[in-house]
Amino acid sequence: MPRFEAQKSPMAPYHIRHYQDSDYESVVDVFIKGAEEYIPVTFRHVLLLPRTLLLLFGVPLTLVLVYGSWLLAVVCFFFLLLLLRLLAGQPWKQYVAKCLQTDMVDITKSYLNAHGSFWVAESGGQVVGTVAALPVKDPPLGRKQLQLFRLSVSSQHRGQGIAKALVRTVLQFARDQGYSDVVLETSILQQGAMTLYLGMGFQKTGQYFISMLWRLMDICFNQLNYSFPSA
Repeated sequence: MPRFEAQKSPMAPYHIRHYQDSDYESVVDVFIKGAEEYIPVTFRHVLLLPRTLLLLFGVPLTLVLVYGSWLLAVVCFFFLLLLLRLLAGQPWKQYVAKCLQTDMVDITKSYLNAHGSFWVAESGGQVVGTVAALPVKDPPLGRKQLQLFRLSVSSQHRGQGIAKALVRTVLQFARDQGYSDVVLETSILQQGAMTLYLGMGFQKTGQYFISMLWRLMDICFNQLNYSFPSA
């Protein structure tokens, strides 16, 4: 077992250990709630897009000019707001559904039995954080890369250094296993995660849209890389 099978500090109200099958429901709960937190963030992001503002004010104004009805314009405005709220939640709901049908359907098989690993942060007997890692299948020539996945911490347990400890666990695992890099992807909306990764030495290497729906909402994903000095 790697050195980080269990990590506990006398000052920390949590410890990090490897995933067990009995953790499944708690892990899924942390994952889903973490993803759903970004629905209102996405809604606010979409509302501030120039094309959204044009839609929100242009269509109702057109109705006033054409039909002379402010009531119709107000109804239209709130209908558009509701439509945008539903649109903002759609990519995250699709993302969660996809994950629960792929790697998250059997965590042991997807990670522990696939030369990767999955860790949980436990506090008070409850799972309050998660992180996972898998080898990159086709890394650049001469590189051996590990990809970080599923970093999430319960909202009630943030500010305790759990996320940083989970990332350090992945970095230590990668170093022990002889990887040259740890890579990951995170959306531009996840500013807290970006600040954490950059502060820990990750470098931004690229940016892309994962689907037309994300492009429509102008939400791209950042690609980050942490290279070990010896590599």
